[in-house]
Amino acid sequence: MSKPSYDDLYTNCSELTKRLEKYEKVKLELQASQRQLTRLFNNLPGMAYRCSLDENLRPTLEFVSKGCIELFGVLPEYFTAKRNNVMETMAHPDDLASMRKEQDAAIAGKRPYKMLYRVIPDDNTLKWIWDQGECVYDDDGTPLYLEGITIDISAQKMREFELLHENQKLQETLEDRYRFGSIIGKSPGMREVFKLIMKASKSNANVIILGETGTGKDLVAQTIHEQTGLNGPYVPVNCGAIPANLMESEFFGHKRGAFSGATSDRKGYLAAADGGTLFLDEVGEIDLALQVKLLRALESKLFTPVGASEPMSSNFRLIAATNRDLAQMVKEGRMRSDFFFRLHVLPIRVPPLRERLEDLPLLCAEFMSRFLGEDASAPPIPGKIRAAFDVHSWPGNVRELQNVLERYVTFGEMVLSDFGIEAADSPHDMNEALAAAEVCNTLTDAMDAVERHIILKALERNQWRKGLTAADLGLNMRTMQRKLKKYGI
Repeated sequence: MSKPSYDDLYTNCSELTKRLEKYEKVKLELQASQRQLTRLFNNLPGMAYRCSLDENLRPTLEFVSKGCIELFGVLPEYFTAKRNNVMETMAHPDDLASMRKEQDAAIAGKRPYKMLYRVIPDDNTLKWIWDQGECVYDDDGTPLYLEGITIDISAQKMREFELLHENQKLQETLEDRYRFGSIIGKSPGMREVFKLIMKASKSNANVIILGETGTGKDLVAQTIHEQTGLNGPYVPVNCGAIPANLMESEFFGHKRGAFSGATSDRKGYLAAADGGTLFLDEVGEIDLALQVKLLRALESKLFTPVGASEPMSSNFRLIAATNRDLAQMVKEGRMRSDFFFRLHVLPIRVPPLRERLEDLPLLCAEFMSRFLGEDASAPPIPGKIRAAFDVHSWPGNVRELQNVLERYVTFGEMVLSDFGIEAADSPHDMNEALAAAEVCNTLTDAMDAVERHIILKALERNQWRKGLTAADLGLNMRTMQRKLKKYGI
């Protein structure tokens, strides 16, 4: 084999030099392109990354953009120097399995992946991460790299949680929209009471609660106290239960030896209510002499216990209640006008039950749930009783309803005569129905005759009120109307 000539060597060297120059040029262009991409990645929101994949498809971070500084507070080298998937080491343990499942499925299906997970950086904060990317394959379809971007969406996620919480609170509000503390009602009258309770809770003005016995005036007073947020106690006083000769001692307290039987010092209601609420129920029972002393205590917040010489102070919120016409009592001289006006700053009238019959189902459900507890064997309220509730005058108001239902749950019976209801059709009525059926030629006609007779008797019992009769018979109004038309009633 002959040796290459000098010309051949020169030619080969020249060709090699050109290739080296071309290679260097391509290398420089590639480096410039990489720098350009890196600048682009570094200016993207979030953190761009590239991971190599081993034979088990486990990723190792090889590149991360400078977005990691803002995202995690560390330099890119923190990720790339560890030669593993740092994102997985920071991932919340509860989210790691779902991350791997989505990533492996995306690689196998040759589709992009999208993942939402939590990470716990070294400062132990919690971040929500949105991670999306795609796998790069070689010509044979072998997975080589994962390339993607992670974005901190913690702010959006927290807002989502806030909205969820607001929605839950709204749902709770909707579920409890007929309840204010221990008070239940949806009628216009009760909605007005709720508004006035809120107004009273935002001020320190004296409140007078007006209403019949059994309407729940004490619940209104207690709800005002709770809504006001006073640190002191709620002190209820039934003025009608205190003997006249003991009223002053009960309200102001007394010193030992102040009168026969006063064997020790005793704190009165005014001192007990310091920092809280003094609730005077049946305030119309207070005599004129005590009204003068109470008025002085209300104006100065000072009072003198019986048998004492030095006044004491008490800072309390006053709420009074009565079922009487206080204005008429002033006209009759049984209440001082100045005491009346001191009480009558913010009046709240609690409507009687007969004026808020739409609240009956709510009240019945509440009381039955209280009385039944875990006992599911108590009998349901019969339809005719429920219908009779709507026409009953309820002289005892909510307290009467509560007592009726408690007796029913306890003994399984109600005194039907209280509601003007007979226990059942009499034997005479049933004989009339059978007699009407006997003259019929077919079974259908006989059944219709008996049904018509039963409907007529029910209408008579209920004074021909169709709604009450339908409830008595366990029918809805549409069926009731159809049967009335059918039988020509």
